[in-house]
Amino acid sequence: MTETAKEKVTFSKDDFKNVTNSKELLALGKLKKMDLNAVLSTLNYNEELKKLQVELVKLQRWILKNNKRVTIIFEGRDAAGKGGNIRRFSEHLNPRTMRTVALTKPTEIERGQWYFERYIKELPNPGQIVFFDRSWYNRAVVEPVMGFCDKQQYKQFMTQVSEFEHMLYEDGIVIIKFWFSINKEEQKARFDARLKNPLKRWKFSPVDKKGQQLWDLYTSYKDRMFSNTHTTYSPWIIVQANDKKSARLECMRYVLSQFDYDGKDESLTTLFPDPNIVMRYFRSNNSID
Repeated sequence: MTETAKEKVTFSKDDFKNVTNSKELLALGKLKKMDLNAVLSTLNYNEELKKLQVELVKLQRWILKNNKRVTIIFEGRDAAGKGGNIRRFSEHLNPRTMRTVALTKPTEIERGQWYFERYIKELPNPGQIVFFDRSWYNRAVVEPVMGFCDKQQYKQFMTQVSEFEHMLYEDGIVIIKFWFSINKEEQKARFDARLKNPLKRWKFSPVDKKGQQLWDLYTSYKDRMFSNTHTTYSPWIIVQANDKKSARLECMRYVLSQFDYDGKDESLTTLFPDPNIVMRYFRSNNSID
């Protein structure tokens, strides 16, 4: 080799001893001509996240004060980021007036009940926010794709679900329905990352593997769900979720934008979501999944 490899510039132990905050560290990095794009991106994300979480605390206080009932549904393919979003939403909220619902497969008794019955008892009481990590929409996509329901059960659900949500709407329950959209390559990359990480390996299941194999069938049922259940009173909100961090921030902005809560005008960040990341479903929408 005629040229020596370019030496990688890093921070030394003394550098860390001599700085007192992130701003000084960034200034030192610029002085050393280091590539700080990734660091700046993370710092900006953390700063925005904190500001939006402050607003969510204010929103929760307003919901309690006014006895509002709020349901936020997180749907999407496996590994789309539903759980991660819920964790960031709920991280600093008061657990006394907030719940996360992630139901397992129905029991023998529940299988004999009206399909919506086990979800009804999980709906918010006055003053509460409930996050659904998957919801009654299991029957619209996952169950028919995986053979967990028959054609008649699927047809009955699709006939009843919009009427069910209209009754909730008329009774004053606010429903926000998110669909997290990722492409096939991103889903596979996230599956591979789970398998490599012993702390996340439990998240991967045979159903996940089938999700890649049955991708097109999932797409067919997903599109049918949107066409039949996107309504004026309960619209689907599509989230471009290949970038996890952007999806988290813009979902928070969307939720906050839907309420006129106390102190909203004092926000330190914008509360209007990026329309290129968060958008209402419409039939000509070019979804990435």
